[in-house]
Amino acid sequence: MKLICSQNELNTHLSLVNRAVSARPSHPILANVLMIADSETQQVKLTGFDLSLGVQTSFPAQVEQGGTLTMPAKLLSDSVSRLPDGEITLDEEAGELLVTLTCASGRYQVRGMGAEEFPELPTVDESDVTYLPIELLSEGLRGSLFATSSDESKQVLTGVHIVSDTDSLEFAATDGHRLSVVQALNTDADTENGASIAEFDVTIPAKALRELERMLQMNAADAAVAVRFDQGQLVFEWENQRLTSRLLEGQYPNYRQLIPRQFSRQMTIDRRLFISALERVAVLADQRNSIVKLSMNSVEQEVVVSVDAQDVGSARESVQAQISGDDLDIAFNVKYLLEGLKVLTTSDVQMQFNTATSPSVLTPLGGVKMTYLVMPVQIRS
Repeated sequence: MKLICSQNELNTHLSLVNRAVSARPSHPILANVLMIADSETQQVKLTGFDLSLGVQTSFPAQVEQGGTLTMPAKLLSDSVSRLPDGEITLDEEAGELLVTLTCASGRYQVRGMGAEEFPELPTVDESDVTYLPIELLSEGLRGSLFATSSDESKQVLTGVHIVSDTDSLEFAATDGHRLSVVQALNTDADTENGASIAEFDVTIPAKALRELERMLQMNAADAAVAVRFDQGQLVFEWENQRLTSRLLEGQYPNYRQLIPRQFSRQMTIDRRLFISALERVAVLADQRNSIVKLSMNSVEQEVVVSVDAQDVGSARESVQAQISGDDLDIAFNVKYLLEGLKVLTTSDVQMQFNTATSPSVLTPLGGVKMTYLVMPVQIRS
């Protein structure tokens, strides 16, 4: 194998596939990245696979001699990332499994392994495919991923539940304390770009979707992603990139029945001003529970954001808001409020309430159709 490529190109694509390489591999080959250099297409294909998540990407290079081998993912990535900008030559003598990297500043050698034991990425039936617009997919992931659970004992909650019909996608994520639901509509323009949505109902691990979100940021928003499902596996494919993942098993909670249909109180507030006040006040919140209290005053048309943390201190700040309904004191984990507010992009947001112990719902005014439900915490008297 011998090829010449840019340091930036190789570094960018190594950083993508490395996220699918296990930190504690069950087999030595799984700590490696698979590299295939094709002299006919003048492309280099890189693959990382931990038997659950697989990432494959390719980029153009000057391939003088094709070949296949695997190399230690972390060592190779750490080395390439520190090399200067410019061309890099990768040269491996046939059968030697010793790769020489040559750049303007020096020469490095990395010992590889044969590719015979590297597992193949899962394949699914080519006939059963759905095309999703990147913009639609990115919108749904942004508004849902942050609300997934990190508790592996509730494995189905560690993923995003995606429900699709012919003209819309619904993304839902919950960790038991909050719930985010995003409804993304497919437009005629998306269909003209080759996107078509079939019906499906699946739960996909958040880890895989975070990598997908990261990879999609490198592509044009008007492109489409091919999605295939088969026997507990799914494959996302677009342009020169591919991501595979297992699906999560188990019944996802009936989240729609958790969202109240009517509210007795409502607050409309400037999103950025609200975020700023919460962040300042939260500095004095008790680090164990990070509770902030919201006191809504319908006469003054303001909400008071306050913290009273024993042995730490207290803080109080008022923000103008449009408030309807009776006054209310209600408390939340500030992290949950801030994470929901920060994924939104609209100037104003609306919060709706019933009582100090019932779920509250935050929605953007305009933009993406998102419902963010947050459970309040009990205020100690």
